[in-house]
Amino acid sequence: MKRIHVVAAVIRGADGRILIARRAATQHQGGLWEFPGGKVEAGESVEAALARELREELGIEVSRSRALIKVSHDYPDKQVLLDVREVQAFTGEAHGAEGQPLAWVAPRDLPQYEFPEANQPIVAAARLPDQYLITPDGLEVPQLLKGIQKAVASGIRLIQLRAPDMYDPKYRDVAVDAVGLCAGKAQLMLKGPLEWLGDFPSAGWHLTAAQLRKYAAKGRPFPRERWLAASCHCAEELALAEQMGVDFVTLSPVQATQTHPEAAPLGWDEAGRLLAGFSKPVYLLGGVGPGERERAWEAGAQGVAGIRAFWPEA
Repeated sequence: MKRIHVVAAVIRGADGRILIARRAATQHQGGLWEFPGGKVEAGESVEAALARELREELGIEVSRSRALIKVSHDYPDKQVLLDVREVQAFTGEAHGAEGQPLAWVAPRDLPQYEFPEANQPIVAAARLPDQYLITPDGLEVPQLLKGIQKAVASGIRLIQLRAPDMYDPKYRDVAVDAVGLCAGKAQLMLKGPLEWLGDFPSAGWHLTAAQLRKYAAKGRPFPRERWLAASCHCAEELALAEQMGVDFVTLSPVQATQTHPEAAPLGWDEAGRLLAGFSKPVYLLGGVGPGERERAWEAGAQGVAGIRAFWPEA
């Protein structure tokens, strides 16, 4: 069966809302919502297909877009490769030129709409920022909380509370304060035993590679409403993350780091190769900072993650 190459667009309005369209009842996956787009014709570039499809479907002209994510998905009756681009600027007034209903939706509300299964990673990518802050270890608690507060105030929207040198009760106390600092402003990801899940219902969970290897076969430990992430370092761990149904991963180390000097870096080429076979949002981690964001996008990543390069107190 030949894989059908499709271009799809995550179109952001000036207010940050995202445009989605409803599929006609007669179409494959009819009646569900989708990100606008269509088939890439033979010999056509993805950008050209995007421009043509959005002109035909919505009556808009794309003036700026970038790669967001690629998703390979196998339905029982067809196989698709979704080449997704984020449209950051366009001209014209979007309307359902083919009679399709449209909706402008706040990113956080996207999960309330029913999408085809292949679109689930796109829903995650559309909701996630392009930077993922991981807190440094070795800080005193007031310093750690002050840094989180500053990061949130500066616009960081995804934060992992990583404190490997803290004993459990102390980490749990800090987690309670961090949840409060992030509430309504940033998504907090916690680390720790899965037995704690029920105690922090608003937090997402970031699994270590060891936890991923231990629990992947059991599937997701909680419903889709909550963010689940994992640390990956190789193709095998990426496959386990896919099996477990995580929402996103970090892939590391891309380059040599001070935190893990013993770990052999993947390098940009190998990172890109690993990303090409993986259909979830990925943050590249290890020796990268905000300056490598565009390079990460080109490699197929959601963005970049880091400790020192992102920490406001550094």
